[in-house]
Order: sequence, then structure tokens, then C-alpha cells
Amino acid sequence: MKKIGMKILSVVLAMSLLIGGASSMGASAAADIGKTLEKAGLTIVEVIFTTLVGGLNMIVPDSPEFVDVSERNTDNFYSGTKWEPKTPENGKWSLGHAKASLVPSDWETKDYYLGGFIDPNNGMTNKVEEIIDDMQIRVIALSDGTGRGVSVFANIDCIGFSNGDIKEIRKALVELLPDVDFNSINVSSTHTHSCIDTQGLWTNLFAKLFKNLALSYIPFVEKEPGVDMEYMEFIYATAAQTMKNAVEAMEPGTLTYAVKEVNEEYFNNKNRSQSTAIIDELARFVFTPDNAASKPTMIVNIAAHPDVAGLPVDDIDNGRDLSGDYIYYLGERIEEKGFNFMFFNGAIAGIYEGRGPASDGVPTERRYEETLRYGHEVANMALNLTNSVEQIEANMTAEEKAVMEEEKKIGGENYTLWYEGWTPVEEKVLEPNLNIIIDEVGIKVTNPLIQLVGKLNLVNYTVCKNGLFEYLIFAEIGYMEIGGVKVALMPGEIVQDLICGGASLTAEGSFSGKDFGHKSIYELFGEDTICFGLMNDAIGYVVPDNDYSMSLLGDHYQEMISLGKYAGSSIMKGFNKIANLLGK
Repeated sequence: MKKIGMKILSVVLAMSLLIGGASSMGASAAADIGKTLEKAGLTIVEVIFTTLVGGLNMIVPDSPEFVDVSERNTDNFYSGTKWEPKTPENGKWSLGHAKASLVPSDWETKDYYLGGFIDPNNGMTNKVEEIIDDMQIRVIALSDGTGRGVSVFANIDCIGFSNGDIKEIRKALVELLPDVDFNSINVSSTHTHSCIDTQGLWTNLFAKLFKNLALSYIPFVEKEPGVDMEYMEFIYATAAQTMKNAVEAMEPGTLTYAVKEVNEEYFNNKNRSQSTAIIDELARFVFTPDNAASKPTMIVNIAAHPDVAGLPVDDIDNGRDLSGDYIYYLGERIEEKGFNFMFFNGAIAGIYEGRGPASDGVPTERRYEETLRYGHEVANMALNLTNSVEQIEANMTAEEKAVMEEEKKIGGENYTLWYEGWTPVEEKVLEPNLNIIIDEVGIKVTNPLIQLVGKLNLVNYTVCKNGLFEYLIFAEIGYMEIGGVKVALMPGEIVQDLICGGASLTAEGSFSGKDFGHKSIYELFGEDTICFGLMNDAIGYVVPDNDYSMSLLGDHYQEMISLGKYAGSSIMKGFNKIANLLGK
């Protein structure tokens, strides 16, 4: 393996030298030749990688858990509501909110592993050694009062939650509330890189991988799951109970919506440059109960990886500290202002926290403090979408003003005021009409690494066989209109070009030199559509087929954690089917 690795490195270095040597030519010709050579080098690496891992796949038997596609179990799937294009006359919004901690009580005496980073300095595992803030589940239960049932939405602080585990939560909830008519039960992930692993790819991965590889050849012996199943059972039970609490807390009220483009520098396209779209919108829903004594609930949607707190960088921030990252501090500030808090992440493939504007030149000692500053500033924006600069300053407490003035002195010329040049947006009252359609799409698994993970039983996916060599995973997609606000419910980490269009969908901007050939979400449903990502499944990165490369280098490392080259088209074909059904 070491010799092969050196050969791969040699190829890459050779390509780099050739590209560098082209600089003496004309700028345009050099760029074209450099791009061609780079693609050739990446293609060679892709062939070597897929051959090696594919060869290993050939000698590892399928898991006994695999099922024939014709025998797939669809229990605990909810298809949504009957679609009502016009607001029914008898409608009335009702919403209930609940939350709970998912930090296990025995974390100091039992080994728990954080999901999101594999660090060689930590022996390839990141055991929890410190609790900085909290790992939470947040839930809302929503109904429009038209007799079409209750929709439940849960958001879990974790790297990802697979559809198989989500179905266990649904089953547990229905057992607790057998008489409630649910039209959908939805579970999304924050994708926080510093909470306990819920997928199995970071929980002492390599020890379990080699153990399960050996067990693959021993009949009638179960492989060890990637996740800690005792902890997963705790999550199932806690999630179901929290959902029950939210349903039982439902009360009538009004629902409003506001959306605003914020400073694009709060979002950082870190590592997929050919994906040119940037969704810099901050969307919020506010539910105000009719009962003035009850708390309102604020629902926030932005698109940014929460991966700062968990990155191992030194002895102090060593990747062994549990944190909810910026989402915890976003909620902290909103709750300080008297709201319940709910969050949905968006299309986040390659998109990270742009911490520059939030740093303000104020030094921090710990990585999580950077997420605190970011979360608090995003919360300030969410709280003030409809306020003018004068209103923002009038609403600030004396303590907040004093902190701001002190930080101005510390930050000096690097200090940035989050509301400088701020213009408010209008908030609209939403008519009580909740429409939701959820469907399943089969995605062919072509990534040999994910095929191997499936065979070794490390992640709770229901893998279907179609013939001898085709593997499929069925993921849920959905489209929802909340009082006319359009929402795409998408599994996994979505490249934003698939939402709004961008260079990677074109022949000129993609790796293959071909067009994607399918409509974006904006083209299907309109440019005012927002996205709730990692919803009802965590299937890894979803990139356009035409820009897919298993070279694993440069801007294509995301493909290593993707189902394969057909994920993008499979999902967009599914949304096209929904759009056709609705006459869009």
C-alpha cells in the first residue's frame, strides 16, 4: 500500500509540474493545457483508487442484511398531506415546541466518540473528554387545523442521522401516541462535527472495520455495528419522548415569515470552487401563540457547516470536546430574547462558517469561542430582520452596548458592526395551509468505499440488491409549502448549484465537460424556494453527476463521502416528478 501510495503521489506531482511549466505559454493556452493535464492526473488517481477498493469489494461477501429490491420494507414511511392549493376556510395554525439534551449521563465513565473528524494524533478516534455546551434535539409539531394531520420536525445536533435510524424514531413515537394522525415525521441533522457519532464512521472506525472484515467470512455471526447501539437506543427514546412533548404542547397562534440576504462573507465556499452558487439568505419563521403568556417560537434556516469547534488544532483544542458549535450559541441568544428556538441547516456541501465578520479582531483562547461569536451574530440578524438600525440600537440593553464599545476598542480597525448598512425586510403573515409531499428515490451506490461500508454493516442503511452487482439505497425527498413559503426537503449535504444553478451544472464548469441535464430546485419551484438539508437521511455529499470524480483530491474530496455519481440526478429526477405532479 505504501508503494502504491507513492506512485499515486508521483503521478499527482508530475501533473503539478507539467501544469506549472505551462505558465510560460500564453495565458489562455496555458490555462487550457493545465486544466486538461490536471483532469488527466485526477482521472488516473480515480482509476487507481476505484480499482483497489473495488477489488477489495469483490472479495468481501454481501451482508446478510441486504435485501432484494422487490422485497424492500416501506414501514414507517409517511407520504405527507393531501395537497390543497387554496387555503381552507377552517384553517388555524397550531405549534408545539420541545427540546432535550442528548449528552449521556455516563459520558465520564464510558467511551463516547465524536463524529466529524478522524485525527491521527488522537489514534484515529476522538473520545469525549470535555463537555463545552450541549448536544440537543429540538422539535416542533405543526398543524394548519384543516384535519389533515400533524407534521413533526426534529433537528438533532449530530454529524448525520440515517433513514434506518429515523424510522426507529418514528416507530417509537407512534407507540407513544397511537391516536395521533401524523402526516409526516421528519428528522434532520445539524451536521455538527463535535457531537457524539450517530453514523458509525467515527466510532473507533478502523478497529471495527478490520473486525467486521474478518467476521464477513464466518457464517451466522453478527458484525459489530459502527455506532454504539446502547446510545442509539437512548436517542430513539429521547427523540420520541421529545416529539411527544411537542405534540402535547401544541397551541393555536399565528405564523409569520421573513427572509433577508446577509453579508456573503458570513458564508465560506471552502473547497468546491467550481460550485459557484452561494446561498446567503437567512430565513426565519416566527410562531406567536394566541395566549400572550406562552413563548413564541423562532425557526431559523441558514446554510453553513458547523465544523469549527470540533477540529483538532492543538493540545487545548484537541478534537475531544463536545460542542453544539454555532447552532448552540445561535439558540442561546434567541432564547435569551424570550423565544423557543428551532433550526434547519440548508444546502451545505462545501459551505462553511465565514467567521471573518464575526471575529471583529477580538482574540479568542478556544476554538468554540469563534462559534460563539458567529452564532450570536447570526442570532442578532435573525432577531432583527424587520428592524431598522434605529430600532436595533434602541432595543439593545445597556450591557450589550457596553460590550460592543469595549470590543470596538480591542478590535480597532478590524472591528465590524454586524448591522452596518442594515436595511429591514417585510414580514408576512402566513395563511394556515400546510402542504407536504414526501417520496422515496432509489440511488445507485457506485462509490466502492460506501459499498464496502455497507457490506461491513457500519452504517444503518437498508441496502437493496438489484441483480448481482447493483446496489441501491432509497432516500426520502420532500417538497413543502408552509402558507405559501416553498421548502425543498433534501437528504444529505447538497451542492448549492443544485438549488440555484451554477457553473458545475454546465459543460464548461464541470469535471466531465458535459451539462448536468436536469433542472435545479429554483427552476422547478421558483427562486423563492428555501432548502432544509440533511432531512430524513444523511447520505453524504450530493454533487452533480457531470462534476463527479472519485479522484479524492482538490475540489473533489466530497465524492469520497457520497453514494456515487448518480445521487444528484436521482434526487433531481425525484423533485421533477413532484413538480410535474403539482403542475409546476
